[in-house]
Amino acid sequence: MYSNNRILVGKTAAEKELFILPEMANRHGLITGASGSGKTITLKVMAESFSDAGVPVFLADVKGDLAGTAFAGEVSEKIQQRLDKLKITGFTPKAYPVRFWDLYGENGHHLRATIKSVGADILSIILGLSEAQEGNLAIAFAIAKDEDLPLNTIADLRAVLQFIAENRADYNTKYGQITPQSIGAIQRSLLQLQNQGADKFFGQPMLDINDFFQTKEGRGEINILDSVKLFQSPDLYAAFLLWILNELFSKSPEVGDQAKPRLVFFFDEAHLLFNNMPSYRLKRIVQIVKLIRSRGIGLYFISQAPTDIPDEILAQLGNRVQHALRAYTPAEQKTVKAAADAFRTNKEFNTEQAILELGTGEALISFQNEKGAPEIVEHATILPPQSRMGVITADERAHIVAASPFVTKYDAVARPGQSNDIHESYKKYDPNQAQAEALAKYSGQYGNGPLNKSEPKKPAAEKAPAKTTTTRRGRSTASKATERAVVNAAGTASRGITNGFIKWLFGKK
Repeated sequence: MYSNNRILVGKTAAEKELFILPEMANRHGLITGASGSGKTITLKVMAESFSDAGVPVFLADVKGDLAGTAFAGEVSEKIQQRLDKLKITGFTPKAYPVRFWDLYGENGHHLRATIKSVGADILSIILGLSEAQEGNLAIAFAIAKDEDLPLNTIADLRAVLQFIAENRADYNTKYGQITPQSIGAIQRSLLQLQNQGADKFFGQPMLDINDFFQTKEGRGEINILDSVKLFQSPDLYAAFLLWILNELFSKSPEVGDQAKPRLVFFFDEAHLLFNNMPSYRLKRIVQIVKLIRSRGIGLYFISQAPTDIPDEILAQLGNRVQHALRAYTPAEQKTVKAAADAFRTNKEFNTEQAILELGTGEALISFQNEKGAPEIVEHATILPPQSRMGVITADERAHIVAASPFVTKYDAVARPGQSNDIHESYKKYDPNQAQAEALAKYSGQYGNGPLNKSEPKKPAAEKAPAKTTTTRRGRSTASKATERAVVNAAGTASRGITNGFIKWLFGKK
């Protein structure tokens, strides 16, 4: 609830309001607690308040129960009891402006990125590569850049890897040792990634990160990434959100301290990001967390325990909400003590004991004051959300997606007779037709794909001349690659040359 220029989150039994000052919201935050303790409600209440304050929000919906933010809630008996307890009057259920996104393009705008934009570092995390394999992947990216080879899709990358493996003797001196074993391991990992359906994420049109910074009638848009399916691949989920975070950092301008953030980013299940992370990658994330607030972006990590987050990150999180923890083992008891020690002591209660006794929807809260110092911890009850809590129907989702102006930008599909160049297709696309098709698609008429299976296939594009890039030996990369493809055509499957590679060579992409 946004009131008196404050992000109101909860109230104490003595009716003290606990709120985040908008000017301190980019000092980042932490929401922790055991499963079922109320973290999702806290996230939802904070997202609604930021939206009311005109601040756009990005969050991942791993259970599907945050989608209801797009619709007004209702004052149930349980909510009325909480309102009475908090002595809140004039509570009004309402809907919020929501944009649905989906890496697979099934339950929201199709969110894509090119292989090149994701980069070797984050792709290595997704693929679970060893240090040696990561080095070979970095070499592949460097050669692709120097030789002007496309790196948009997984097929592109597999083609480049095949090319440099066959020509490694030409590159070893300049770029470092390229080993067939590492290239083979990377190819196998890419194949597994394709089998998981993740290849739908890599391609064009690529996400314009500025589309997350939208407002509607003075309220911030709440960008909800449908992650129910994505979360089944935890490494991919964590790496994808890390890519989003890196995009926000690298493409947002310096704005300094402002009256409120330009965007608030909630990182749910944050422990997945830091699992088995090498120190050199952690240093990069710490740097982003420290510097991204000057871009006007607030980061809020959500996990079960504060110990899930590295100390270097915890030190940057000034706004904290601690829900109940359980302590059945010595290790869990240490976790509770660590969580209690992170707060400024309140003489009215024992912090460590309070963490163990908190009920669902209750939390210990400490936010930063106007001087940037953490307030004394308070025992509070979290406010109820104003929007609907729970999942929504396919038709409800379809209407939200179809009404979005982004439907023609990210979800349009080329039809027979239209240009096969994806950007040209979008320029020619009829917005009314696009919205009608989006409504049908997200209602399930098209299933998991954008086209009705009964529709005719697109005619093959005319063969385009291969792009010529001259190498230091005077031969073009296109002619070398074509020669290799022809020689090895019979052994395509066994040698790992993908259909995407052949399409790339002959301009049928």
